[in-house]
Amino acid sequence: MTTTFPPGPAIPRIVQTAIYLKSRAALLKLAARRHGDTFTLHLAAPYAENLVVFTRPEHIREIFAGDPADLHAGEGNRVLAQILGEHSLLITDEDEHARARRLLMPAFVGSSLRGYRALVDDIAKTHVDRWVPGTTVHTLDRMNELTLDVIMQVVFGMADADRRAALVPRLREVVNVSPIIMFGWKYPFLANRGMWKRFRATQSAIDELLYREIAERRAQPGLDARDDVLSRLLAAGSGENPADAPLSDVELRDQLITLLLAGHETTASALSWTCHELAANPEIQAEARRAAHDGDEKYLEAILKEAMRLHTVIAGTGRKLTRDLTIGGYDLPAGTVIATSIILAHQRPEAFPDAYTFRPDRFLDGSVEPNTWLPFGGGVRRCIGAGFSLMEGTAVLREILTRYRLALPEGKTGEATRIRNITHVPAHGAPVVVTADATVRV
Repeated sequence: MTTTFPPGPAIPRIVQTAIYLKSRAALLKLAARRHGDTFTLHLAAPYAENLVVFTRPEHIREIFAGDPADLHAGEGNRVLAQILGEHSLLITDEDEHARARRLLMPAFVGSSLRGYRALVDDIAKTHVDRWVPGTTVHTLDRMNELTLDVIMQVVFGMADADRRAALVPRLREVVNVSPIIMFGWKYPFLANRGMWKRFRATQSAIDELLYREIAERRAQPGLDARDDVLSRLLAAGSGENPADAPLSDVELRDQLITLLLAGHETTASALSWTCHELAANPEIQAEARRAAHDGDEKYLEAILKEAMRLHTVIAGTGRKLTRDLTIGGYDLPAGTVIATSIILAHQRPEAFPDAYTFRPDRFLDGSVEPNTWLPFGGGVRRCIGAGFSLMEGTAVLREILTRYRLALPEGKTGEATRIRNITHVPAHGAPVVVTADATVRV
């Protein structure tokens, strides 16, 4: 096979990596403008040496429909293994991934989501009750607190308040992990030095709390009667599929930390961006408040989806080729990492007219085509928590919009983006001024 990598930026590898760490969207947009819909980035470890980026819907469809044995998503996510563990749903491939997904999926089907809704509503109400009319709310912080509370209760059903209080600040440290720490993981000698040593200590403390919770829950009777995800996972493995042996403690730890981190940080960022856009677009906000009062959750979901499109939280998805393959017309060798760029796919004008305009109606008029809206990835690796995230998001928006009007602080017109861990979040916390809604119905 003759390798024909697509063209890409000619700047030195270390420079590309530094820009990729701090200003990923800017690098992707620059590369797309200069080199077209498909291009190659040349990065340093822990990232891929040759990262081939695809943005066209037909190429994305080709990748998502590919044989999972040929396209290893877990290997494409290896940079996360230091946090999530070797058994994480995001790290594993083929049979191990399929088994974990089978065991996790029942906790996120429609009937399960309906069972969680009342708890999510109660948690949202408790948190939004703390908002003070006439003040500026930094929504990223508030949404992180809210969604972490949801995940802690829905995933763990954790009754021990002291253990929950000990776990939460440590999880926040992991969520806020510096790119410098991630970059340093390729140098083992750093593990016992400075910030890397402190990060390891945080991870050890989290593991101790999680394993203690797992052990105590295993010893409790009546797991089948509990609705939280941990209890469901502990009860799993008694089905007809012989490959579905019960999860070990280590596997449970890895899946739980994945759900905790991936399941709250992404939704929190999406909700904070949504609040920002509603504050910046009063006419759409008025329609959103109507929808919230009337229980029109399709419109609330469309608002959330449009915010997730306009402000992409996860930049892209990765796959590592296990054999030589032709993708999008390019002959690529085994070992190449290919990426579907969610950021660039969401900004394609042919897929999203007025791509830089906040227009939720596009998700109601049937104009959004498959393989163009990708916050949850696609194919066999599509995020199992997609339905939960949308359910939670609409519940939170309904609680906010039936009580408050949102406005941008005086003099503020927009909000920049920064990278936190692997997510794109509002750089200044997406502050909004909240006032009581005089139209609230009793």
